[in-house]
Amino acid sequence: MNVELRINGINRTADVESRKTLLDALRENFLLNGAHAGCEHGVCGACTVLLDGAPVRSCLMFAVQADGYEITTIEGLSPAPGELSVIQDAFCETHGLQCGYCTPGMILAAHALLQHTLNPTRADIVEAISGNICRCTGYGQIIEAVQFAAERLQKSNVGTK
Repeated sequence: MNVELRINGINRTADVESRKTLLDALRENFLLNGAHAGCEHGVCGACTVLLDGAPVRSCLMFAVQADGYEITTIEGLSPAPGELSVIQDAFCETHGLQCGYCTPGMILAAHALLQHTLNPTRADIVEAISGNICRCTGYGQIIEAVQFAAERLQKSNVGTK
């Protein structure tokens, strides 16, 4: 099937089997490798992308189902090539990542939260990232990273890009 997807603000087309997951299409057809295959059952969150701004598990969705939606991957958060978004930078500065496998999904979940909640509470952050599993950090630094990013965004008043 020919599928037309809008990924990170760019219209893209690929010929995919109707059973191909969005995760596999992103990685194989569009060479966007930031979303990771973890459990492939929608439990771990490593494959998280944003669909019209909402976090979804790309391993549970067929690529053809994404037609007509805006897909944002971790690659789409950078303001410019070689630059980090405020959230990505906050994860680096607070050591909110270790092995990095869960990091893209965590950052996208945080991005979705901060799009709608300018001053999130700890409970808001915990809820936002609750669908993403991290086996390295113990979550403390991830929560700190999201809080730090929220503070920076409030001071800069530039939004989450």
